[in-house]
Amino acid sequence: MSRLKEQYNNEIVNALMKKFGYKNVMQVPKLDKIVINMGVGEAKENAKVLESAVKDLETITGQKAILTKAKNSVANFKIREGMPIGCKVTLRGEKMYEFLDRLVNLALPRVRDFRGINPNSFDGRGNYALGIKEQIIFPEIEYDKVDKVRGMDIIFVTTAQTDEEAKELLTMFNMPFAKN
Repeated sequence: MSRLKEQYNNEIVNALMKKFGYKNVMQVPKLDKIVINMGVGEAKENAKVLESAVKDLETITGQKAILTKAKNSVANFKIREGMPIGCKVTLRGEKMYEFLDRLVNLALPRVRDFRGINPNSFDGRGNYALGIKEQIIFPEIEYDKVDKVRGMDIIFVTTAQTDEEAKELLTMFNMPFAKN
């Protein structure tokens, strides 16, 4: 069992039960899944760009990426319905905790001029979205083999009912929220 999962099971559950006054352990919010998404706009002209994005995402997460296709046609962007325009990975269980650990302790501190992540990116239902501008902050990516710097969206889906509960949960996982 990963270190973060053990920490969640012991310290975090007890702290959240005290802070929010939960009567039952099952009421305590927990991290459900982490979804990492890469939109690759250039994929419409060059399929190789999408292949390298998929390879990067699989290297970062250690799990097979799924291609995402356009839901509808947009003439201005020269996109047809069904065209592959990105990739995504959904992490659960051990891989999710392992990725969260690497993101917080290795990747985020490597961001240039890092002052913490935006504490206002919650959706109102206890989920948090984080945008990263470059994939090279992850130590698994070899800087010399990168063809183009790409960003990604990381969404933390929790079982929390409110943003306050979700923020407290993520703070317990050492998420570096910026001070307002």
